[in-house]
Parts: sequence; structure tokens; C-alpha cells
Amino acid sequence: MQAHEKIGVAINGARDAGRTALVPYITAGYPDTATFADTLEAVSAVGDVVEIGVPFSDPMADGLTIQRSSHTALKNGVSLKWIFDQLDLTKPRVEVPLVLMSYVNPLLAFGYDELASRALASGVCAFIVPDLPLEESDALRTALEAKGVGLIQMVTPATPDDRLARLAQASCGFLYAVTVTGITGGGAEPSDDLPFYLDKVTAISPLPVCAGFGIRKAADVASVGEHVAGVIVGSALVEVLERGEDPAAFLRGLIHAA
Repeated sequence: MQAHEKIGVAINGARDAGRTALVPYITAGYPDTATFADTLEAVSAVGDVVEIGVPFSDPMADGLTIQRSSHTALKNGVSLKWIFDQLDLTKPRVEVPLVLMSYVNPLLAFGYDELASRALASGVCAFIVPDLPLEESDALRTALEAKGVGLIQMVTPATPDDRLARLAQASCGFLYAVTVTGITGGGAEPSDDLPFYLDKVTAISPLPVCAGFGIRKAADVASVGEHVAGVIVGSALVEVLERGEDPAAFLRGLIHAA
């Protein structure tokens, strides 16, 4: 089994168990570098897949909550190399597939071939790169695919149907359905057409669909989970960490109450 295929297995396993798959997002090295390993282990004990954000100084898709966490992590010296080193240490205790969310500049600076090798060795099964259009992704995709690592594509309510189909076919691991036209944690309310949009994406995608942006409470998991295989919980979880609360307890509440 290739690395990116483990993601679909995990998400479909949740579906077979009669629940919506949970994909928690945490910013690497936040709230501090000393506790990152413990945080990762805690959320991986509840989540089916864990998305780890690579801190970046100029994020385009992240709202204020994740921007704050990235700023703190960068001040603490977090880099892509540091993240891989940490994942190497935690790999024996983290059994779920990992996904790295990064803007393209840190990946370019690291070098695509070395990136793919380190990713596979440290348990990273796929990447999400919000600022890398499909038409410009061949070099990264080729390097990742050589190691069995996937490149996850994102679609939004504004994505035309023909492009949605192309992105769905190009994605590996899962297809990321953004629920709003905006940024993470931006407070934008999903439109009344959200169920139709999610059903459309699910019908088109050959892979499981996971919905993100604006998933904050158990009711969101329950309602969105009627239309997609999984949900991504980002800003709300980062806020839990910001307040010094237990991330695993928060995530369990999303599942059990749902």
C-alpha cells in the first residue's frame, strides 16, 4: 500500500464504523515546541487523520487564529526540518496517517526530492498546498508520487464543475471541500446551498471528501457529515490549544455529541 492510500483506508474505516471521519488540524510547534509531540499524540489518539500546518509568514488561506499560531511557532524557531525531526521521534507512537499543510515556498526551499523522502520516512502520507495551482503542480506531484506520497487538491463553492472534476481526479488521499468562500476561522456562514455543493463534490470525487473551514462544534460535524466522509477541524482546535485546554477532550466531544 502506498502512503497516500492509507488516508483513504482510515477515512473509510470511520465510515464503516458508522461515523464521520475526523481530521484535526494543529500548527506545528504550537503552542510551544516542548509540548508539540504530546499535542500530536493526543489528537492522533482521537482523529482518523491528522493535518499538521507548516508555519508560514504570509498565509493566504488562514484566518487570524491560525495566523497567530504560525507567528508564535516561527518565533519559536519551527522549520520544516524541525517538523520532520519531531515526526521521526513521535512516529512509533502516532499510528494515524499524517498530512502536512504548507504553502509552496518552504517546500521549494527544502527541495522536492528531499521533501518526498523525508515525508515518507516520517509518516507523512500527503501534502496540502493552498497556493499551488493544479497547472503548476507537476514538479511537486512527480517528486511525491515517486515515494507514494499524495498531493491533496482543494475545491470551493466557486469552483466550476469542469475544474472540480479535474481537481477530483488529480487529488490523492482525499478531496478537500472548502465549505465557504473565504479564509479559515473567518466567520463566514455557509450558504443554504452547502448540502447541494457537498453532495455534488462527493458524487464527482473518486476519493473520500473531507470538508473544512467553519467546523467548530458537534452539530457542524453531524450536519456536514451527512454529505461527506470526513470533516477537518482547524481554527476551533487551535483556539483550544491557545486557551491551554485538553485537545483530545474537545475532539471526543465533537464525535460523541454528534
